[in-house]
Amino acid sequence: MTIKELRTACGMTQKAFAEYFSIPKRSIENWEGGTRNAPEYLIELMEYKLRKEGLI
Repeated sequence: MTIKELRTACGMTQKAFAEYFSIPKRSIENWEGGTRNAPEYLIELMEYKLRKEGLI
């Protein structure tokens, strides 16, 4: 999954998603906009946490 797919699957805004993971909102914007790429391990950890907490 991509960052945007994870975020939309749990129904969060960029701001809420950034706050949930304690990541700057600008990083989320850059990752979703294609300016930068999120590390693959980070995406996997985010997905794991969201699934474990029943958000997706």
